[in-house]
Amino acid sequence: TWHLKKIPQIVRERTFSLDSPKFEANPKLELNSVCGIECQRKLPVPSLSDLKSLLAYETVFENGTRTLTEVNVLGAVLDPAANTTTQRPLRKKRQIYGTDSRFSIYDKRFMTNFPFITAVKISTGCSGILVSPRHVLTAAHCLHNGKDYVKGSKRLRVGLMKTKSRGNGRKRKGAKRRSSDGLPSFQWTRVKSTHIPKGWFKGVSGDIALDYDYAVLELKRPHKRKYMELGISPTIKMMPGSMIHFSGFDNDRSGQLVYRFCSISDESNDLFYQYCDAEPGSTGSGIYLRLKEPNKKKWKRKIIAVYSGHQWVDINGEQQDYNVAVRITPLKYAQICFWIHGNDGNCTQG
Repeated sequence: TWHLKKIPQIVRERTFSLDSPKFEANPKLELNSVCGIECQRKLPVPSLSDLKSLLAYETVFENGTRTLTEVNVLGAVLDPAANTTTQRPLRKKRQIYGTDSRFSIYDKRFMTNFPFITAVKISTGCSGILVSPRHVLTAAHCLHNGKDYVKGSKRLRVGLMKTKSRGNGRKRKGAKRRSSDGLPSFQWTRVKSTHIPKGWFKGVSGDIALDYDYAVLELKRPHKRKYMELGISPTIKMMPGSMIHFSGFDNDRSGQLVYRFCSISDESNDLFYQYCDAEPGSTGSGIYLRLKEPNKKKWKRKIIAVYSGHQWVDINGEQQDYNVAVRITPLKYAQICFWIHGNDGNCTQG
């Protein structure tokens, strides 16, 4: 069963105008020297004032203006044992581990149905997941490198997979049929605003952690398709089915929707470390769990993490690589839910 948790409250306190960003940063698909498993074990538990600073957020609007919103955090449980992890053997330096276990989804019947239809493409080269009729969840570093917003995020667009091809069905002479080539076609939608937690800026510039590598995009126009529900990420021991799943648009399989599933090999309070085969382009994908609830025939799915990508970390003085995902903790659930709804009224249970 899903384990319900009482959610803290994120309350907006003050909003300030900031200078417009330059949008001059180069996007980084791999981040060097970030805080890894060993480093995570030594991190102090954040205080309430730390949390208020980390969960404050920047909003960038379509016209290039930018604001900073300060928040208060009510009802947060600060757990001193939160960052403990279990010791695991070191991994080899690879992105594809052994046999490539990814599946390219070619069949339009699957591609244009739930849950695959919830995967989206971000114009900066990442993936994302639909989490409301107007909102997309993705990774923060797809938009911001820690110092400035990346090139291309000024006119940010989201590509939703088309469910039907346009036209009256007649084929032009010499034209190839798009419906049978197994590649998705996209309907591109402008982004109205983006939200990024301040913890991301501190994490990159201060070399602390990837803990806040997530962002929410608000679309200019709502879509009319199914979207994924948010959930709180359980610990490895409490993981329903012991497997995580995600779909994205990996660069080495150009234009294809790529699905994978795997188990999680290690965790900290804010991150999952896993062996899921993935290549750049799938960064920002929504990681979900499947659960068949008692006496129900259908699978229930919930987003419990954001795929942050293939990252290099220092372990015992050596550079090791991991496929890392940012867990949706109760605090992050409260913040993402607040961004989606504009209040915390719908965000009390995760």
